Amino acid sequence: MEMDFLTPSLNTITIGLISLFAISFFLFIWRSKLVNPKGKTPLVAAGAWPIIGHLPLLSGSKHPHVTLGVMADKSGPIFTIKIGVNPALVVSDWKITKECYTTNDEAVSSRHKQVVLGFNYAMFGFSPYGPYWREMRKISKLEFLSTRRIQLLSRVRVSEVETSTKELYKDWDQKNNWSCQFLVELKQWFSKLTLNVVLRMVCGKRCFGVKGAREVKEAERCLKAIRELIHLLGLFVASDAIPCIGLLDLGGHEKTMKKTARELDRILSQWLEEHRHTRASGVVVEDDQDLMDAMLSIFDSKELHGFDAHTIIKATVLSMIAGGNDTSAVTLIWSMSLLLNHHNVLKKAQEELDIQVGKDRFLNESDLNKLVYIQAIIKETLRLYPVSTGLRAS
Repeated sequence: MEMDFLTPSLNTITIGLISLFAISFFLFIWRSKLVNPKGKTPLVAAGAWPIIGHLPLLSGSKHPHVTLGVMADKSGPIFTIKIGVNPALVVSDWKITKECYTTNDEAVSSRHKQVVLGFNYAMFGFSPYGPYWREMRKISKLEFLSTRRIQLLSRVRVSEVETSTKELYKDWDQKNNWSCQFLVELKQWFSKLTLNVVLRMVCGKRCFGVKGAREVKEAERCLKAIRELIHLLGLFVASDAIPCIGLLDLGGHEKTMKKTARELDRILSQWLEEHRHTRASGVVVEDDQDLMDAMLSIFDSKELHGFDAHTIIKATVLSMIAGGNDTSAVTLIWSMSLLLNHHNVLKKAQEELDIQVGKDRFLNESDLNKLVYIQAIIKETLRLYPVSTGLRAS
C-alpha cells in the first residue's frame, strides 16, 4: 500500500526533473548559436558536454591547470571553456594577459555575484565594477593601505612576530629535554601568525594566544566563522555552473552560507559596537587606531551608493580579513617549502641575513630593502605559485 501511495509522487518528481533538464538543454543549444554582435568570440575548446560543459575534464585526475595547459597546446593562447552553461575565457599568453588588464581592464574588473557571503555586494573585493567599487577602491588605497597607515601599524606586525617567536621558544623549552631537535608544523604556525596580524591590524583582536575564558570563547567562535568563510569562498557549488538547479540547494551549501553569514554579521556587529563605545569614551589615540577605527572616522553616519555606514564597515573589515589572511599564509608556506627543498638557496638567504642584520638583534622592517636575495625568493615563489585572485566576470 505504501509503495502504491508513493509511486505517483515519484513519477511526478521524475517527470519534473526530466523536463527541467530538457529545458536547460534547449536553452544551452540556443545560447550557443547566438552570434556575438561585437565581433568574433574566441575558439571554444573541444570536449564540452551539453549543459555541464567542460566540468568532466576539469574534475579529472589531473590538476585543473595541467588540463588547461593541454587545452592551450591544442586551442592556442586564448580560448573559451564552458563551466556548466557559463563561458569562461582562458588566456595563456602574457601579452594577451597584459592587454586584458590594461587596454580592456574595465571588461574584466567585476566579480561573480556573492549575495549571501558578500553583504549584498557591499564587500568591495566581490562587488561588481561601478561607482561603489571605484569609490571604495580609492578610499582603501588612500586611507587603509597608504604608506603612512602601514607604517603606523608596523608595531602590530613586530609585536605579533615577537610574541609568536617567544611562544615557539616556550613550547621548545617545555616539550624537549634540551635536545637539539624540535618539530614545528610551519603551516599551522604561519596560519596562526598571519591571522593574528591581520585581525589586530583590522580590528584589534587576536584568535591565538588569548587569555581569559571569555576571550578564548570569542576567539574560538571567530576562528570557526573565518575558516568556514574561507572554505565557502573557495567552494565549487553546482548551481554556479548550472543555475537552474539552484532551488534544489544540492549539498545544502546555500543553507550553510546563510548560517555562516549570520554568524559573521553578529561577530562584526559586536566588534563595531565595542569600537563605537571606545571612541565615545575618548580613549582612542590617532596613532593607535586600527582600520575599524579609521573606517568609523570616515563612514560614521554616512551613506555610499545605497549602503549605510554600518554595512560598509562590516563588509570592508571582512574583505580585509578574507583577502589578507589566507593569501599571506599560503605564500609563506610555499616559500619555506621551496627553501627546505633547495638547501643551497636557504644557505644563501641565511648568509644575507647574517651580513645585513647580524645575529645580535631581531629583523626590522627597515632592513627589508637591504635583503635583495630574499626579495627575489619571494618573487620567484609568487611566480611559481601565484596567489589566487578569484574568477573575474564581465
